[in-house]
Amino acid sequence: MKSLKRILVAAAVALLALAPAAAQVRFGVKAGVALNDLHFNKDIVNDLSSTSNRAGFTGGVMAEVQVPIVGLCIDGSVLYAHRSAELKGSKSNEVFKRDYIDIPVNLKYKFNILGLSSIFTPYVFTGPDFAILLSDKDQNGYTNKTLNTSWNMGFGAELLRHVQVSATYGIGLSKALEYVGVGDGQSISGKDRYWTVTAAYLF
Repeated sequence: MKSLKRILVAAAVALLALAPAAAQVRFGVKAGVALNDLHFNKDIVNDLSSTSNRAGFTGGVMAEVQVPIVGLCIDGSVLYAHRSAELKGSKSNEVFKRDYIDIPVNLKYKFNILGLSSIFTPYVFTGPDFAILLSDKDQNGYTNKTLNTSWNMGFGAELLRHVQVSATYGIGLSKALEYVGVGDGQSISGKDRYWTVTAAYLF
């Protein structure tokens, strides 16, 4: 818990340090759904050979900092995220369900369309994502990693200056889970890849 508090404080300080005095800061709430898949570093043993997308969900709070450069923003969120993936085989299936505190930090660029910016503003974004495990570390013989890092990229649109709808694709940079001791003793590990669709309301 102390480590979690330190990470959240550090993220908040970093976000504020990047925001000059002239910047506009907005806060909001965000919720959405996700499709998660696990990509393994080798074929799965025990006749489990493929993974299947499974739905999850996410929700929490966010902040957006509009810097003086026209259209450039930094946004950060603190979210609860539930991720699920299924390993399929001819004999049995295994389902991995994991809960995280998810902290994405994105650099966002808004395309201001003359005459339409108050109604519709499209944008693109990219940035790192830090997921801190809340659920059990051991599951189905695998060890879930306490910290899971990914890289996000996506697009969306702001409607009526308050509602933001976006789609994000995340690529796992670190191991989400690992199993050691199969066959020759080498480890089997999986990384997350996911699509997330969210809606946010900024005040």
